[in-house]
Amino acid sequence: MMSVPFQIVGPVAGAEADQSDSDPALALWREWQAAHHQTDALCRQQQRLEAMLMRMIDFPSVEIDLDDDGTTVSLSREEDIEDLLGNDPILGDLCAKAKSELMARQTRWAEADALIGFSAARQEELAAADHAQQLVDALTTTPATTLAGVAAKFDMILREGQSSEDCDEFPWRELRLTLSDLVQIGQSLQPDSFMSDPD
Repeated sequence: MMSVPFQIVGPVAGAEADQSDSDPALALWREWQAAHHQTDALCRQQQRLEAMLMRMIDFPSVEIDLDDDGTTVSLSREEDIEDLLGNDPILGDLCAKAKSELMARQTRWAEADALIGFSAARQEELAAADHAQQLVDALTTTPATTLAGVAAKFDMILREGQSSEDCDEFPWRELRLTLSDLVQIGQSLQPDSFMSDPD
């Protein structure tokens, strides 16, 4: 079974640029492909930093006993503490203590976060994902003028939509097979400058 992603190949340096110049969808696909790779790399980086942060310090939350039978609830927002405890004057001290404890844990979390840069990495990933999504939107509405441009749009749809490259749920397998047919036709028409499987 063929896998994605594809790449455009050409026998002469600049063949890709010539084809991109004639097909705006292909040019957008190349730009999207770079943004997609950058977003994936930034996602992996922020996940590593998040795991490191979680090893350094627990996520800021407080445990509150609901009753004598040992039932507890974990809360990570001051508003949730107020919703649970704030209306009962008898629980005022418990509410204040829980808020204070949560604030102290949030401060420790923020200090550790600043040290390793998780939030900054997360913001960078979100910005890259927004840029990639803008390119998806543009590519979706840009008419392809070559067979390679149509295949490039198919490739983007597959990589954005399916949960994994080997997902067999309908319609992903069928779309991959259709893209394979399209690529084979394109390669027979333009053997040295069409999309190919990088493997």
